[in-house]
Amino acid sequence: MHIGLVGLGKMGNNMRARLRKANIEVTGYDPNTAVTDVATLADLAAALPTPRIVWVMVPSGKITSDVITELAGVLEEGDLIIDGGNSRFSEDFIHAAEVQAKGIHYVDCGVSGGVWGLENGYGLMAGGNRDDIELAMPIFDALRPEGPREEGFVHAGEIGAGHYAKMVHNGIEYAIMQAWAEGYELMSAKTELIKDVTGTFKAWERGTVVRSWLLELLVKALEEDPEFKAIEGYVEDSGEGRWTVEEALNNAVPVPTISASIFARFVSRQGEGASPSMKAVAALRNQFGGHAVRKS
Repeated sequence: MHIGLVGLGKMGNNMRARLRKANIEVTGYDPNTAVTDVATLADLAAALPTPRIVWVMVPSGKITSDVITELAGVLEEGDLIIDGGNSRFSEDFIHAAEVQAKGIHYVDCGVSGGVWGLENGYGLMAGGNRDDIELAMPIFDALRPEGPREEGFVHAGEIGAGHYAKMVHNGIEYAIMQAWAEGYELMSAKTELIKDVTGTFKAWERGTVVRSWLLELLVKALEEDPEFKAIEGYVEDSGEGRWTVEEALNNAVPVPTISASIFARFVSRQGEGASPSMKAVAALRNQFGGHAVRKS
């Protein structure tokens, strides 16, 4: 199998490497000449066998829309575009209609795994026509973690379902991270009883009902900087938490935990960046996604 991959940043470059390890030929395009395989998207299309499959892995919003519009101009009827970025699900309807008018197929895929995906594999949530999903299944199988397919991949529904599932996934992620961070602050800043905060979290990694990968990453961050002295408690958000709350409002679904976690991030941007809990959230985002932190 031979596919195209547009966007060779932190995740895209790792995805290219993981696909190649699985013996899938990948031709990548990126404006960064140091990492790209071809000079233009037209060159990318020319390099691929038909029906072409092109995975788009660029930031959500205008960049994604521009790439899909340009691809629609160089691809042909029967080709397939997969948007694997963090697009809002409602954008999928627009992108799909644009390319389907030219006979080009469209799949959306939420991707989780961050900078660790090359080693561990990526959790994948796909939306689209079943035939298109089946065509791309060797790609999904190469990217997902080893083990049963259903534990790392889901065909969540029709177009938009993949990104909708990823949106909810990230909303839940916001809430879990906030809970870990508040527990850290309580044990580190509000009591003198706990003498080994890092060790306490580490002891929870096995056998407890709260064991998780986020817990392991929190321990890793604490071992690197036990009091988070090197960073500010300033936490950005990349959109999915807001979209989750907006969808909850639109559907009258109460999400007090998720909404509180996004509001806590807003508060973190108004103060001096000294909140221990928000330092922990910033450190966690850096650990799993490589998101930048503000140095103290």
